[in-house]
Amino acid sequence: MKNLVFISGISTDVGKTVVSAIMAEALEASYWKPIQAGDLDNSDSLKIKQYCSDQVTVLQERFKLSEPMSPHAAAEIDEVQIAINDFQTPKVNGNLVIEGAGGLMVPLNSNGLLVIDLIEKNNWPVILVSRHYLGSINHTLLSVEVLKKRNILIAGIIFVGDENKATESIISKQTQVSIWGRIPLADIMNKDFVQLQAVIWKRNIFLQSFQKSKP
Repeated sequence: MKNLVFISGISTDVGKTVVSAIMAEALEASYWKPIQAGDLDNSDSLKIKQYCSDQVTVLQERFKLSEPMSPHAAAEIDEVQIAINDFQTPKVNGNLVIEGAGGLMVPLNSNGLLVIDLIEKNNWPVILVSRHYLGSINHTLLSVEVLKKRNILIAGIIFVGDENKATESIISKQTQVSIWGRIPLADIMNKDFVQLQAVIWKRNIFLQSFQKSKP
């Protein structure tokens, strides 16, 4: 394996899947969504297949849960047991993009297992996806703080949507984390949008530096 990155959001519906698609395409990577909760007929893995070229290999989810809710609750309904040892980094040739489920502190079972526990155990570096809304500064700073507290490598922050200089500058100042850039909102989310953004991101200085810094 060359490079690996875990895509996490500061909350739900901030654009993780879009960022994952663009990063997977730009890195010509394999894509893995360990847990899918609900929307199985239009899952994130299926969206990646739709948005990306044949250069991206979509791996099978570890858990596919029927209900669109927190994984711990969805697993209980499906009578599925989720444990930390259920997750091992897939062995792939080349790069790997892993997409999380919701934010960092999302529970995976009723015994206290969280998404961030998987990241920490497997030593996955994180790209944090942020999107501007009332409360997003708080959510971003809290996400960065909990990652730093666990000594998890934060590769960078990517913003989705229009620029907000006041928000982005205070996040940069407070976190001292690399701001990789911004992905615009798509009028129509489709393969053409992802392919165009992937070309742009292949030239991104932070993405290039990240690739060079990994073994």
